[in-house]
Amino acid sequence: MRIALVHDWLAVQGGAERVTRALVDLFDPDVFALVDFLSPQARQEVLGGRRAHTTFIQHLPFARRHFRHYLPLFPAAIERLDLRGYDLVLSASYAVAKGVRTRPGQPHLCYVHTPMRYAWVMEEAYLRDHGMQGLRGLVLRRVLRRLRRWDLASTARVTCLLANSHNTARRIRACYGREADVVHPPVDLDAFTPGPAPREHYLAVSRLVPYKRVDRIIEAFRTMPERRLIVCGDGPERDRLRQRLPANVRLAGEVPHAELVHLLRGARALIAAAEEDFGLTPLEANACGTPVLALAAGGYLETVVEGRTGLFFPTADATAIRAAVEHFERSGVTADVEALRRHAGRFGCEVFRTAMRAAVDRCLHHATP
Repeated sequence: MRIALVHDWLAVQGGAERVTRALVDLFDPDVFALVDFLSPQARQEVLGGRRAHTTFIQHLPFARRHFRHYLPLFPAAIERLDLRGYDLVLSASYAVAKGVRTRPGQPHLCYVHTPMRYAWVMEEAYLRDHGMQGLRGLVLRRVLRRLRRWDLASTARVTCLLANSHNTARRIRACYGREADVVHPPVDLDAFTPGPAPREHYLAVSRLVPYKRVDRIIEAFRTMPERRLIVCGDGPERDRLRQRLPANVRLAGEVPHAELVHLLRGARALIAAAEEDFGLTPLEANACGTPVLALAAGGYLETVVEGRTGLFFPTADATAIRAAVEHFERSGVTADVEALRRHAGRFGCEVFRTAMRAAVDRCLHHATP
């Protein structure tokens, strides 16, 4: 069976890219994306060395650094991908990947990381974080309004929907009026393991984009100069964050897998301040025997057990994050390394593979005349 896998864009590594790698390993598909700007190391880790088929946005001016500025063109670009020769279309979507066009009767199974946040649930925050006020804000609101209409219409063409969490399933119901089965993203228990590294720092692993609130984590550590923070990840916020970086915080950039595991093993705790739809990295931290300090919202409520595998903070501001760190330093969590790893094992790769095979079988049966 010929399978096409559509990912939104391939630029940096994150939880969505690790799900795509699991799908690549499971189904051996041809991969498609709006753009593919992965580094050679990331390409090996995300796609097993293969290169994605891309759209015309790949070749537009300044696309490597600023492809997100072509947002109004994303629907037209994704719809131009020619997938007619495939027996099954899989999409892994947090933006426009599920908007690909298919021929009549061609099954399309979409794994939804989230309905487009900036179009459906975070419009005001998106405009504020990117300084889109006045005329620019008015223009972008019109773009997002058209994007919502297109997103709703294109989702109706998808045969079957999967959600990465119950939190996302509720959003799918609210945005699209459709039900979605839940298949949690996989934790690679072979790749993320405990180790002997001394636990000397705190760690944040995130794309450097505004809604991830990495700036709030850094600001919390500015007031705790005796504690070290390492931030892994890259993105458009990198230069801004570097401008006022305190001495006890290091921006490590996008790191290879082996270094990420080493940093997780040596972390006192992972800190996650975004409202995520699921949030895979905290479970990868647990697999390394590392607790989590997380925002009490979104998918973390499904994966972090308060007081046992981690601690919650109520709001994504520096004061609340500092209070969580101080609480953790006083009390810690009750789960030891083995218990943290057992918790992560509930979301292991084999669980994911079994659920995805069953979802594909249901989708093929549903699409059969």
